[in-house]
Amino acid sequence: AKTSKELLKELDDMKAELATLRVAKVSGGAASKLAKIKVVRKNIARILTVYSQKQKAEARKQYKGKKYVPLDLRPKKTRKIRRALKVEQKFMKLPKQKVKLSNFPMRRFAVSM
Repeated sequence: AKTSKELLKELDDMKAELATLRVAKVSGGAASKLAKIKVVRKNIARILTVYSQKQKAEARKQYKGKKYVPLDLRPKKTRKIRRALKVEQKFMKLPKQKVKLSNFPMRRFAVSM
């Protein structure tokens, strides 16, 4: 439940810490510092993940109910499904087809055995 500014500040702190750890690695630091590099890198990744999720959620909120939505906020699905006609488009009929259907309805047969 941190704000974006807090996340960015924490990110800067982690990056600074990583830089000092890398310096320690080059100058032959303690083993505990070398082991900490991995932990710090994973923490940086976590912060970036949370930050990007926050950004995306804000963008979704901003574009909610709008006619056009950015591509990365649209449902992915598959290319074929995205290209397919919507259900209402699939069952649309031309005026001429409607007239023909009403004039010549499907014939019903009573099949007796």
